[in-house]
Amino acid sequence: MNDPESSIDVGALRRVPLDALKWRATTSGGPGGQHANRALTRVVVTFRPLECDALSEDEAIRIVDALGTTVRSSAGRFRSQRQNREAATNQLAARVALALAPRVARRATKPTQASRRRRLDDKKGRSRLKEQRRTPRDD
Repeated sequence: MNDPESSIDVGALRRVPLDALKWRATTSGGPGGQHANRALTRVVVTFRPLECDALSEDEAIRIVDALGTTVRSSAGRFRSQRQNREAATNQLAARVALALAPRVARRATKPTQASRRRRLDDKKGRSRLKEQRRTPRDD
């Protein structure tokens, strides 16, 4: 499993085996004449985290929460299918690594005195504006 050819690195010492990924080659489209219309150079790589045995259940759930049950990445900017396959795999690994990165908890802070003052000033200004829009009352 530590063979770099049989798995991809998804950060924090985690590796996903290549057999957990599915590749599909399509035509890249766009300009380029017959080569672009006929050559299968664009690559779409698909990963289903819930079906991967290399990830723990918690890791798979974190990926699903962040990216969905099926994670896809595609690359078609190179003329070579091999280069596009590497690019798509690297993009997918980066997305999965980002989804697995630990989330920093937000620390609650108090509003500053100046921000409270600005808020109240804005509320008073909005109140004056609405008051001016009202039709005058006959007392």
